Amino acid sequence: MSARFLLPLLLPLAGSTIVLALTGCASSSTSPITDSYGPRPHLPEPKSSLFPTVNIAPAKGWPAGMMPTPAAGLKVQAFAKELQHPRWLYVLPYGDVLVAETDAPAKPDDSKGIKGKIMKLVMKRAGSSHPSANRISLLRDSDGDGMADQKTVFLQNLNSPFGMALVGNTLYVANTDSLMRFPYQAGATQITASGTKVLDLPAGPLNHHWTKNVIANPMGSKLYITVGSNSNVAENGLDKEAGRALIMEFDIASGKARPFATGLRNPNGMDWQPQSGALWTVVNERDEIGNDLVPDYLTSVKAGAFYGWPYSYYGQHVDTRVKPQDPDRVACAIPPDYALGNHTASLGLVFYNAQLIPQYRDGALIGQHGSWNRKPHSGYKVIYVPFKNGQPSGQPQDILTGFLSEQGDALGRPVGVVVDRAGAILVADDVGNMIWRVSPDGTTTNKGVSDVSTGQ
Repeated sequence: MSARFLLPLLLPLAGSTIVLALTGCASSSTSPITDSYGPRPHLPEPKSSLFPTVNIAPAKGWPAGMMPTPAAGLKVQAFAKELQHPRWLYVLPYGDVLVAETDAPAKPDDSKGIKGKIMKLVMKRAGSSHPSANRISLLRDSDGDGMADQKTVFLQNLNSPFGMALVGNTLYVANTDSLMRFPYQAGATQITASGTKVLDLPAGPLNHHWTKNVIANPMGSKLYITVGSNSNVAENGLDKEAGRALIMEFDIASGKARPFATGLRNPNGMDWQPQSGALWTVVNERDEIGNDLVPDYLTSVKAGAFYGWPYSYYGQHVDTRVKPQDPDRVACAIPPDYALGNHTASLGLVFYNAQLIPQYRDGALIGQHGSWNRKPHSGYKVIYVPFKNGQPSGQPQDILTGFLSEQGDALGRPVGVVVDRAGAILVADDVGNMIWRVSPDGTTTNKGVSDVSTGQ
């Protein structure tokens, strides 16, 4: 039976059944995942099919006594447990850690049609689509043992919050539909004051990429806000993409916003590279043209630059699915700096600017949430990309692995990554409902870490 006749028969089935059926239709990649890492990734010809590859790792959580595997010379411990879908982290100046406990908002128009229904089932199987806690919690390690011993609700009644940025005595929070500001006092464990809306952000009933991140520049005069696309490749119409697939610049003094860089399908993590001072971001690229396209990426963000979405990928490789095309825009598209693997869902980004783990100094730490559109799986780890003179200078290296079981279940999924006040690495795990802390194990102070696996 052909796929076009099979799908209507699959739709009435239970969610797990339909996902398993579609997974069985997928063929595996024949290329090593390392081909899609680095400054010059291998970009094969796109492959189209009626069914996309659906190979989600079912979300299971961590069995008692199990945890991720750190690189040689490092140890991992639970900094915080029993959170509700922790996605993003922010470290306050005195060491307290803020965590956004959040999930997707209601977006009814995003689950319409056959494709929408399939994607809703996929996200549920992956551990998302729970009712959002809509809060930010504060975690404090008062005795310095690497585990939070105090937890308070810092902000609540938010709307799918994600990014956070402190500027002076003002805390900015990026909800899915707005940028908010709140008064902050050093050492406070709760904010009870009502927030003030600073800026509307694109949302609504069709809100495909719902997360909005925010970061302040070093001077504290401007904010940069990520806004993902409203589709995979503009299949909902270009009119639905107004103000999306970009990083926005907001001037605090004037209250004015403008597009800073565009053509970025789904940017998430942002940070300032310590050597160059440049803004960098990680971006989730498009799906459904094969296991080996298109690599997610890490790139410097140039003012006024266009990075291709939706018309082209990795510079000027045209995506023929997009109608109508725009050759003039494609001609302006610039390639990103560094590929992070096909479908790895690279979300978290922080540059290591501390002394505790010196081998990571100035490099990028990246949380890879893990694939749904690749067979075999990719991502599901935290990696390090070395930098020299402000640019990537080598192959990525594993920091934290073991998020997938031998059976292919997701025991956890890493998202936001930050460096705490002591220099340890904190990783939000939204399937394990944990925050992991990575630090030296005491056996060495400068031991190398393993390269990314070259296997499948």
